Amino acid sequence: MKEFDVIVIGSGPGGYTTAIRAAQLGFKTGIIERDRLGGICLNWGCIPTKALLKNAELMNGMKHLSDFGITYDNLKFDFEKIIARSRGVADVSEKGVRYLMKKNKIDVLEGTAYINKDKTVTVKDKSGKESEKVKAKHIIIATGAKPRTLGNLKFDEKKILTSTGAMTLKELPKKMTIVGSGAIGAEFAYFYNAFGTEVTIIEMLPSILPIEDKDSSDIVAREFKKSGIKILTDTKTESVEIKGNKVITNVTGKSNEAIESDVVLIAIGVSGNVENLGLEEAGVEVEKGSIKVDKDYKTNVEGIYAIGDVNGPPWLAHVASSEGINCIEKIKGMHVPDIDYNTIPGCTYCQPQVASVGLTEKKAIEQGYDINVGKFPFSASGKSRAMGETVGMIKVIFDKKYDELLGAHIVGVEATELITEFVLAKSLEATHEQILKTVHAHPTLSEANMEAVGVAYNEAINI
Repeated sequence: MKEFDVIVIGSGPGGYTTAIRAAQLGFKTGIIERDRLGGICLNWGCIPTKALLKNAELMNGMKHLSDFGITYDNLKFDFEKIIARSRGVADVSEKGVRYLMKKNKIDVLEGTAYINKDKTVTVKDKSGKESEKVKAKHIIIATGAKPRTLGNLKFDEKKILTSTGAMTLKELPKKMTIVGSGAIGAEFAYFYNAFGTEVTIIEMLPSILPIEDKDSSDIVAREFKKSGIKILTDTKTESVEIKGNKVITNVTGKSNEAIESDVVLIAIGVSGNVENLGLEEAGVEVEKGSIKVDKDYKTNVEGIYAIGDVNGPPWLAHVASSEGINCIEKIKGMHVPDIDYNTIPGCTYCQPQVASVGLTEKKAIEQGYDINVGKFPFSASGKSRAMGETVGMIKVIFDKKYDELLGAHIVGVEATELITEFVLAKSLEATHEQILKTVHAHPTLSEANMEAVGVAYNEAINI
């Protein structure tokens, strides 16, 4: 039986990052993966979807080339090649993780992990046969999450899709219905709309991107509608059924109708991959589909930990990676602070992009803060105008009493890149003056960050 200091179960961004940091800290480390190294994120999520979205961005950009004095004839696209490019990007990423495992001398055990009562771990091959058994002082579960479904609805990845099916369709559908308008729903709506699919989004809450600030949500909804995407909010999906070659989605609420489409993407969230891991036998406590952990990611069983999506929200790749590093450094005995979940950025990569950190304006008011709010539109930015990207704004929320940055919300060009300045500022408890007096290069998009802070305190120059 192989013995390790650390065994990591799952090789997504949480798992492989944890394994690398463990190896760096001198632990003899093994990682167990049932499919492809890199997990869902690198193979079927974060990375390949961004490859698809780049295609959509280029396609939409081509439609506006005449604004830049450039014309063309007979614009075409090859949908199969678009999908193939995305898969190629995923393949390169998987090879990259495999190289990192080798570089850091991490044993890769291929198969499905099962934690036994004595805390050994059985590795089973695809047929369910035991291939080997290992033991470790520390077992870190990083098995991620799977898409939630509606009732007893089954995903066939042909008509009823998860995000995996949505990024591997053989043909471009004429009509697509998307149930759920979080990041996944919004990104795929943008992608398929760019290539001519008739897209309908169904959201049971009053706004799309419901966890974002309402100003951001409203701007995205307006731009989506301009591009021809149909949005049904305050609308509940009652049932989805395949009839012949079509899928019928029955909805009630603000709208009561039966929506016919070629495919339906279900994007209503995820739940932890807690099944068939041996958690019950090992005595690990599971609550509402997630492994219960403390602030150090310890479960109720000594020597077993859980990081990333499997321990519950926020379901973000960068959170999984951060939790894994935090967990293993604490196991090593290093004095590291707990993760501050108030400074976690959230990003949606449709166009216009959406990024945020901290409280929305509504939540800040609900929590009793007296606030200063600053909004700076990209239409007032010289760099944005030069780029031809003037949709959106930057919004900042400060506590009047202590001059604390409570939240920042960006919607528009490169929002997901621009948010990091505010994440850093919030982490360092920067005041408005420290942000405002930091010299920002001109002309840049990041100047808009500074200007939004200036608006909040009546010190803005360019608006």
